[in-house]
Amino acid sequence: MRRTLACLVLPLAAGCATLTEPQPTALTGRLALNVEAFADRPAQALSAGFDLRGDAQQGELRLSTPIGTTLAAAYWGPGEARLVTAQGERRFADLEALSRDAFGEPLPLRALPDWLRGRPWPGSTDAARALPAGQGFEQLGWTVDLAQYDRGRWLAWRAGPPTVRLRAQLDGAP
Repeated sequence: MRRTLACLVLPLAAGCATLTEPQPTALTGRLALNVEAFADRPAQALSAGFDLRGDAQQGELRLSTPIGTTLAAAYWGPGEARLVTAQGERRFADLEALSRDAFGEPLPLRALPDWLRGRPWPGSTDAARALPAGQGFEQLGWTVDLAQYDRGRWLAWRAGPPTVRLRAQLDGAP
């Protein structure tokens, strides 16, 4: 009886002793990006599965094909951001520079972990402005539409030029 109890209690005690701060839950789903044509640049579109872990200070965003092949992975931490693709790895000073290089436009990647969770990014110096009837908010020059968030649908756009739209279908209930 003592051995059985010890076999049950010791692993639990060991698990409790090694608990760390909980990490933010990963967000997964499908992400679509549309950048309208502007001046001499053609329109761009990207649709991919995504796996987002972390927050504005440190994290990773993986984009993949429907069969799970990684298209690109972005990693960020204090003072740097990295983009890894089939062509190799590139380093940038921050996420804005990374997105500008990859998509021709700066995207709000630091705000994305909070925005996809249906809340304004608290690290912004630009205070969020609520949309009527609790349908979302405006921040950093973007409109975040949460009208269908309860169904896992999320939309953000920036008026142009060029107009940029980000759409997400989140896995699971938000």
